[in-house]
Amino acid sequence: MEGWQRAFVLHGRHYSETSLLLDLFTESHGRVRVLAKGARSKRSNLKGALQPFTPLLVRWGGRGEVKTLRGAEAVSLSLPLSGITLYCGLYVNELVSRVLQHETPFPELFFDYLHCIQTLAGISSSPEPALRRFELAMLGHLGYGVDFLHCAGSGEEVADEMTYSYREEKGFIASLVINNRSFTGRHLRALYEREFHDADSLRAAKRFTRIALKPYLGGKPLKSQELFRQFVPKKRADAPPADAE
Repeated sequence: MEGWQRAFVLHGRHYSETSLLLDLFTESHGRVRVLAKGARSKRSNLKGALQPFTPLLVRWGGRGEVKTLRGAEAVSLSLPLSGITLYCGLYVNELVSRVLQHETPFPELFFDYLHCIQTLAGISSSPEPALRRFELAMLGHLGYGVDFLHCAGSGEEVADEMTYSYREEKGFIASLVINNRSFTGRHLRALYEREFHDADSLRAAKRFTRIALKPYLGGKPLKSQELFRQFVPKKRADAPPADAE
C-alpha cells in the first residue's frame, strides 16, 4: 500500500515483548489487521496513538493477511468516551470487527462510524439513537434492503396503528399476531426516518436490529455486552444496545 489514509483502532493485543497486533477500520480498505513492531517499547512514539477512538493517519505494507504498520500519526486527541458511552463505543468497535469481512472496502460506513463515535463523545443523554442509526447504516451498506414503508403482502403503504410481522427476505406483512417480530406502522416509519423520539420507538428499533444482525453475528455473544453487564446495573435507563429492555 502507498500513501496515508484515515483509520481507527478497533482492537489491539500484545504481540511478542514490544509489539502490538491491531485490527484497524480504514477508510479505503475496510477492516485491516496490522503488526505494529516495537509499538510497546519505551522509545516508541506510537504508544499513546494506537488506541481505540483516536483518529489516525496510517500506512502499511506486506502481502499477507497480517500487514506491517509502516507509520501512524494521531490526527487529533482521542474522542472522549467514558462510562456508558465507552461501553457503547466498544460495542460499535466489536460490531465492525465481527460483521465486516477482512479487507472489504466500506468508505461510506467509515464516515457513519466516525459520526457515531463523535456523537457518543458529545452527548449527555441516551446514546441509543446514535447506536440504532449506526446499526441501520451498517445493514444498509451490507445490502440488507428492507422496505419499511410498504406492506410486503399487499404493497400498500403502512398504516401507523396497524401491526406488521417481519419476515426475512420478504419484509413486513400485516398481521394480527403479536410477538417479538411485530411492529406498528409508526415503528416502521421511525426506522425508515432513523428518528426515535420516544422509548417505544427505540425499543422497537433495537428489536429489529437484533433480528437483522443475528445472521451476521451467529450465536457467539458480544464481549462488549458481557462487560457492560458486569460493570453497569442492568436497569439503568440509559443502558446501551444489548441490555436496556
